[in-house]
Amino acid sequence: MSRRVWLALSVFFDALFINIGIISAFLLRYSGTLPSFNFRAYTNLAIFITLIHLASFYVYDLYNVEKAQSGWDAFFSVFKAVSLSITLTVGIAFFYRFFSFPRTVLALSWFLVILIITGWRLVFTRVFRIEWPVQRILLVGGGKTGEHIVKELKEKSQWGYRVVGVVSRNPYEIEAGLKDVPFLGHVKDISSLVREHSVDRVIVATPVRERELVEDLTISNPEDITVEVVPDLYEIFVGRVDHTMLSDIPLIRLTKEPVSGWILILKRAIDIFFAALLLIVSLPLMVLTAFLIKISSRGPVFFRQGRVGEGGRIFSLNKFRTMIEGAEDKTGPILAAEQDPRVTTVGRFLRKYRIDELPQLINILKGDMSFVGPRPERPFFVSEFKKKIPGYSERFRIRPGVTGLAQVSGVYATDAETKLKYDLIYIYHQSIFLDVKIIFQTLRVVLTGKGAR
Repeated sequence: MSRRVWLALSVFFDALFINIGIISAFLLRYSGTLPSFNFRAYTNLAIFITLIHLASFYVYDLYNVEKAQSGWDAFFSVFKAVSLSITLTVGIAFFYRFFSFPRTVLALSWFLVILIITGWRLVFTRVFRIEWPVQRILLVGGGKTGEHIVKELKEKSQWGYRVVGVVSRNPYEIEAGLKDVPFLGHVKDISSLVREHSVDRVIVATPVRERELVEDLTISNPEDITVEVVPDLYEIFVGRVDHTMLSDIPLIRLTKEPVSGWILILKRAIDIFFAALLLIVSLPLMVLTAFLIKISSRGPVFFRQGRVGEGGRIFSLNKFRTMIEGAEDKTGPILAAEQDPRVTTVGRFLRKYRIDELPQLINILKGDMSFVGPRPERPFFVSEFKKKIPGYSERFRIRPGVTGLAQVSGVYATDAETKLKYDLIYIYHQSIFLDVKIIFQTLRVVLTGKGAR
């Protein structure tokens, strides 16, 4: 059985058994009958109660297949999730004045739902075998830590873990426990070895000595590989770190998913609503801008240019034209600079107050862009930056934005490497609250002209 089928069945049976547990609580409380008045309080809220439970299960990681394999992990996660759900249900019942929802039924349903959900999940995972996608793992460095990691991965081989080999600066560092793991070569060859052995995951057991390999991996390919390091005390002392566990071994994931799915859905909904609203509100200003561009210089009002978006997809970005017509006919693609002579008088004003960006509201509605994210760059420069700047491909994990942390933190012509640092900070710490903060900082930039020199 695939993970996707397991997930669909889990949600379906969870929803079913949640309601079975609550109905069973009514039957126990009222001696095998369903009282019409009291039971109506439940039926009025049944959909909301079910959704609250499913959301709580998601919060407590019950749709992570690995959690489902562990009995105690499953029990404690269900216990916390159902406790949260019942608390929220009580709050909703109080808010809507459904006092006819008996407290004893809530207490019984809390116990029964925990028992039933835990029970069906444990039985299900024992009866049906879940097909885990194979993870081909490359270990960097030997030593006792590397030996411990390999031991744990072999014990969890039913989860798809396959250790393809180990690389190190010195083959004599390999511990006795790693003798049956293929030694693939020197750490300097890691990029080619990753491709040659179709590696999905790299675990660095000697992080301090192998810092440069992270840059090597990110510049050479891989958006597809997970890179994790066993942290030294330094990484822990410098601040909060997001980590996972392999048995009792902490791992810091250097390449990770940018953000939770629900944040992306909420962010997209906000983008659509405000893009449509601003397009209507700014229409008079856009008409005036088009008129000024048309009478001040020769050429089209709008400027459309191919940019690289999420996943490396090319899309057509819309802007008001701020440069003279044919600005790059003789020079070819070049980056904008401070006091760029190609920028027209009207264009300089538009850039200063970011008015030239208004047509990108159409890009937001189309799904090419978001309000906040890394600024999209042209394919020509993306190709160059990928070769020169480690980790540049990471910025294509999310939709590009009209504004971003780099734009409100630097000047207009901040170099690409510095912009990337801001972009990565945003990508791996993004939230709705951070987006709001960047939007307000953008408004300050627009009103003051700061950063647009």
